[in-house]
Amino acid sequence: MRRIFRLLALALLVSATAGAAPPAAGWKIPIEVKKLPNGLTVVVSEDHTAPTFGMSTAYRIGFRLEPKGRTGFAHLFEHMMFEGTPVSPKGTLTRVIEGGGGVLNGSTRYDYTNYIASAPTSALDAILWLEADRMKQLDFSERNLKNQQEVVKEEIRVNVKNRPYGLFFWTDLAGKAFDKWENAHDGYGSFEDLDAATLKDVESFYQTYYGPNNAVMALVGDLTPAEVFTKVEKYFVALPSRPLPALPDVSEGLNTAERTLEQTDPLARVPAIAVGYKMPPRGSRDHVPAAVLGDLLLNGEASRLYQGLVKGKELLLQIQGGMNWPLGDAWTFNGPTLMGMFALYKPTTSAKAVADAIQGEIQRVAREGIPAADLARVKTKMRSDYYAGLELPIYRADAIALAQLLTGSATFVNEVPEKLEAVTSADLQRVASTYLTVANRTVVDRKPAPAPPAQK
Repeated sequence: MRRIFRLLALALLVSATAGAAPPAAGWKIPIEVKKLPNGLTVVVSEDHTAPTFGMSTAYRIGFRLEPKGRTGFAHLFEHMMFEGTPVSPKGTLTRVIEGGGGVLNGSTRYDYTNYIASAPTSALDAILWLEADRMKQLDFSERNLKNQQEVVKEEIRVNVKNRPYGLFFWTDLAGKAFDKWENAHDGYGSFEDLDAATLKDVESFYQTYYGPNNAVMALVGDLTPAEVFTKVEKYFVALPSRPLPALPDVSEGLNTAERTLEQTDPLARVPAIAVGYKMPPRGSRDHVPAAVLGDLLLNGEASRLYQGLVKGKELLLQIQGGMNWPLGDAWTFNGPTLMGMFALYKPTTSAKAVADAIQGEIQRVAREGIPAADLARVKTKMRSDYYAGLELPIYRADAIALAQLLTGSATFVNEVPEKLEAVTSADLQRVASTYLTVANRTVVDRKPAPAPPAQK
């Protein structure tokens, strides 16, 4: 959500790896893991392609884990982590990383908040020191809090309140589909809760969730595990672990009756629909088949729903979505999630007709299965997309950190292609008939608001 990338820096980063050949099928990422006495888990992967490294520090705190009455607090605190410390003022981390041609960013999702960076290997010591410094203490002040409250509120104005459709295909769809507050509330944040946050609240949140024993740090690039482990111990081992609250029970069963919601949007010009189905838990037998089914239905112009409803029946102007969409992918969640989709539909049809047409395509999969060639094509594209997402060290580090945080094993990143290959047409039929049903469906219809009456 925080966007501080610089195009030039990103171009330099890409050019540094442009000469490398794409990974071959069956590529295995080397991984070594060490846990410090204070609970910080460190994961290292060597890659000597270029004299750079990527780094991700992921904390087990996201939208659904934030305290009640503090909607958007995990998001707010993502921003607070860039406000500096008593010994490294605001902007120091950014100058060190970007001054060497690197990039940095942070984001908040349902189950984690992560901070990523890429820089020359020569900057490793400085960046580790700065990362340890902000894990140890922050510059808590009324000025910094007020500043970031306003920044988050401006994000909400830009991305929700003053944009056609806002983020209704995330916030409103989830709010209707889920029952538990943890899964249903608007994690982006409400102005009321953001304004009510006090400095004491912020400090308490930091002490609760930002200790080393609630974090995973992954580094990928021109370095060795022994070197990294030595340096991380040097800078982080003195940080004390902190008591962690019990994780809330966020589990939910499938819905048993369709849920619908109608809205109007004064900024929209054509009607839109969001459709969501509750999905199987991560790690279950149906998890990976559900991911493949999501790609079959929704990934690109070759997908079933695009071909059937945009080009075929011409009900839609466009459609997009997938499993755990739009705030992640099929591998980065640790609680209830949706197969979500968003489409603009033609004013000559209706939301019901669109939802029924979508259901018709799903039922065809459940009834007939998938031809072998189609299934092979989808799995090939998914593997290609997956490897492409791991190519740059900064994103590989993030994938490794999140795998360790969410599954307990960083090597999960090496298992995904094999899991995809094992999916069968029968698996897709089972998932379609079990989860993508009308009873488990939530539909939000968002129409353009009527034009105001003309002034006489």
